[in-house]
Amino acid sequence: MKILVIEDDAQAAAYMVKGLKESGHVVDHASDGKDGLFMAGSEAYDVLIVDRMLPGRDGLSVVEILRGAGTETPVLFLSALGSVDDRVRGLRAGGDDYLTKPYAFSELLARVEALGRRKSAAAATTTKLQVGDLEMDLLSRKVKRGAKQIDLLPREFRLLEYLMRHAGNVVTRTMLLESVWDYHFDPQTNVIDVHVARLRQKIDRDFPTPMIHTVRGAGYCLRA
Repeated sequence: MKILVIEDDAQAAAYMVKGLKESGHVVDHASDGKDGLFMAGSEAYDVLIVDRMLPGRDGLSVVEILRGAGTETPVLFLSALGSVDDRVRGLRAGGDDYLTKPYAFSELLARVEALGRRKSAAAATTTKLQVGDLEMDLLSRKVKRGAKQIDLLPREFRLLEYLMRHAGNVVTRTMLLESVWDYHFDPQTNVIDVHVARLRQKIDRDFPTPMIHTVRGAGYCLRA
């Protein structure tokens, strides 16, 4: 899984990041709420681990803003505040789980992986995706925008599905190569640009508002 750790305690963060990486996960780290909010809104993560008490912006407001923007990534709150009221506030702010400090790393890992499985199960049961007037039926493999039926090649379908599942977030070329092509290419290859250009011709041509946007120096973003 790809995990974002938002934790201002450098020692605690290093311990957590090291353990998660040794368990086979890809991990990014933000040391304050402001950077954490930016990273969580700009990249696609499978799970967020968020400390309650953060400089710049506290963990509760970070998650509230993300939820308000439509981000559904599972969130595990970490906090030294362990009363029932504190846990309730965390869950009501949009958290999916709450772990009180100090904690055993084995428990943190088990909770994070459980959240990841929950997300995967939810994604697996989805049969239709919709972003604005763009619709994708995963069972019939049909795509339409408005009343126009759009014919896609298998690779184009997978590329669009990934963009739609991460709508509103920036997806990097590396993420697309790993998720849509299933293995690593040279990140400088133009295979992504060629396929995105073809997809744009089918998705955005003949419509006044483009949906596939290039984020210079970062990647692509699909939004209505």
